Amino acid sequence: MQIEKLSNHIDATKYLKELGVDGGGVNILASKMSNHIIYIRDLHVGAANILKQDALSIGADLAVPKGTIIAATPRVNCILIATTKQLKTLSKKELAQPFGLKFLAKKLDDFVNIKKSKKIEVMGVINANDDSFFSLSRFVDSDAVKAIEVMIEDGADIIDIGGVSSAPNAKSVDAKEELKRVKPILDTIKAQKLYEKVDFSIDSYEPLVVEHALDSGFKIVNDITGLANDEICKLSASYNARAVIMHMQGTPQTMQVAPKYENILSDVYNFFEGRIQKAESFGVKDITLDVGIGFGKTLEHNLELVKHLEHFLTLKKPLLVGASRKSMINKISKSLPQDRLAGTLALHLEAIRNGASTIRVHDVAEHVQAINIQQALDAT
Repeated sequence: MQIEKLSNHIDATKYLKELGVDGGGVNILASKMSNHIIYIRDLHVGAANILKQDALSIGADLAVPKGTIIAATPRVNCILIATTKQLKTLSKKELAQPFGLKFLAKKLDDFVNIKKSKKIEVMGVINANDDSFFSLSRFVDSDAVKAIEVMIEDGADIIDIGGVSSAPNAKSVDAKEELKRVKPILDTIKAQKLYEKVDFSIDSYEPLVVEHALDSGFKIVNDITGLANDEICKLSASYNARAVIMHMQGTPQTMQVAPKYENILSDVYNFFEGRIQKAESFGVKDITLDVGIGFGKTLEHNLELVKHLEHFLTLKKPLLVGASRKSMINKISKSLPQDRLAGTLALHLEAIRNGASTIRVHDVAEHVQAINIQQALDAT
């Protein structure tokens, strides 16, 4: 006899099929092999007691504060612990229950149906400005084109071009100056038809710049303001471009002045809901969400967003994460931007595990290799 402890991060379906489990049993057993931890805030105490009993009756559990059973407080926070199979059962049982449990049931159903993308896109960064926080990402004219060609060779799926730094306290730049910085690169991309080799993204929220990029063959608008400007919505829709909606608290000049949230996951989620509705009302069909690592967040906020990224997959949009060489790494392990590749890879691989399907990076080749290794491990 041989007994082996397997990782929780396995392809359960693959193992069950290799075992020879019959077709119907594969899905049933796979749903018992994945666990969920769901934090429920501000739940009616009556609902908590009902949910606790229903959870226990099917082998799941609900962690509740002391005094919940005697309704010591009218509302409580709690943590639901269940397998996928148990969540499916609870999502049906709670539909008939009072105290807001019908809403909870629908959310549980959303969690059950979360799907992570198996295809991971690597987005390389090219900065056409002289004040980007990472000096090795700064390029001009012909140097930028050489860097683009290297990134394509290294395996980039997307290349993101920007002309203005969005680092904390970065200087504001008017639209004409921004266009002046990126125009030679955009024009070369168009003239050499480089957009046939890789998808290009414009990192801008200025309509003047975005329109020139889209006219140059760009397919993605990467907007750190999250489509605040209606004109960017209109341009994205009219060119059928993918819009990246990023969350930022404040502006680059103010965002790191004591950032504060009632609850980081719910606050960012609510922002995305509103901006998705706005984008779709303008006819934008292809939307990616970026939680905005470092944009109006403390270290703890950033870590929570990466760790619990799967929460945002219930919005049914692809997720982008860009933590490349950012100062949050320095706050954990003292380092200059040029020495943060290892920390970057750790953050990005965790983000991918938790649902990110696009990673914005300064180091394309290293990320392509790391992602290939992780995917090989996950497939084992």
